[in-house]
Amino acid sequence: MALSVVTAAAPLLAYSPVSSPERVAKPGDLGVPGADLAPIALLVDLNSGQELMARDADRRFVPASITKVMTLYVAFELIDEGKLSPTNIFTVRPETFKEWRNKGSRMFLPHDARVSVDELLIGIAAVSANDGSIVLAEGAAGSIDNWLGLMNAKARELGMRSSHFGTPNGWPDEGRTYTTARDLVILSRAIMNRHPYKYARYFGREGFAYNGIAQANHDPMIGIVEGADGMKTGFTNEAGYGFLGTAVRNGRRLVMVVAASDTHQRRKQAAYQLIEWGFNRFDTRPLFAAGATVGVADVQNGMQSGVPLSAPANINATFPVGRGQGDVKLTIHYEGPLQAPVRQGERIAELEIEVDGLPPSRVPLVTAEAVEKADIWRRLVNGITGIFS
Repeated sequence: MALSVVTAAAPLLAYSPVSSPERVAKPGDLGVPGADLAPIALLVDLNSGQELMARDADRRFVPASITKVMTLYVAFELIDEGKLSPTNIFTVRPETFKEWRNKGSRMFLPHDARVSVDELLIGIAAVSANDGSIVLAEGAAGSIDNWLGLMNAKARELGMRSSHFGTPNGWPDEGRTYTTARDLVILSRAIMNRHPYKYARYFGREGFAYNGIAQANHDPMIGIVEGADGMKTGFTNEAGYGFLGTAVRNGRRLVMVVAASDTHQRRKQAAYQLIEWGFNRFDTRPLFAAGATVGVADVQNGMQSGVPLSAPANINATFPVGRGQGDVKLTIHYEGPLQAPVRQGERIAELEIEVDGLPPSRVPLVTAEAVEKADIWRRLVNGITGIFS
């Protein structure tokens, strides 16, 4: 039986908000970029997990070079798994050089280059190197097909249910590569949470020089928007102009997606408006510290009749500026009552946070302690207590 318990406290992290086409009233009055600038748009506060604005966030689109963020994520994961090292050296295959020497953005790898993984990762993140993406994929996985298998497996593992990758670099592939704004936010969260040091090393550079050629990063926010530190642009004639971007101010990080813009100027304007609106119109406040008790779940046939539920990480909530913390509703959801025994640290509940004017979001809760199965005497006491309670 599904139970809901409303807590009395007033405090997010969260993950799966409900979907709706447009969730911000009077966008023109609030500085939100209109659909003429960005037909697809999503803004999320990563400190709370709350969506601040969404337009067609579940609409599939062609990500173009934003695809490379998944290639970078796969490489970061392989490095952590000990299957790849930044010091590894890969040689450019003659066939790869011939195919990619003149295709789109590149780091201008020579035909016989011996290049380190570290240089490839910088080239991919900073100057969107198509050639570098292919050399990395072939060198690390043995073939493009093997690399695509890794990309799609990681997407499934992250819960990117509306994404598929048919190329390591986003080059047009007749629509086999697609994603959604919401899936890209999932990916960006995973990169920054799982690989903060690699994110800081490879993303957010103003440019990159390789083979005697210096190039600038096309990120529309770096050096313009306070706190902007990376992610990726994308463009093809089929996809239009898109951008996955993020900025952090005073420890508060926002991530956004704008996509299907028809010019790079409109993409830039949409990105600037959306991120500034998010920082100016909302603030994030702490609700529960990591380890704090948030509520209690009922337990049947246990030595205790309930188990405390705690926050596995700090829980925050985002509020419109000027709004008080009384404007939040907290509800614990779990399938219960739980059956003993219950292990400590089990993720068995979710805290739903509803701030007036924003869509609800949820964060996981874990059991703060173990509850052993009751002996016969304790079950008898519990039964009698239950009759008179």
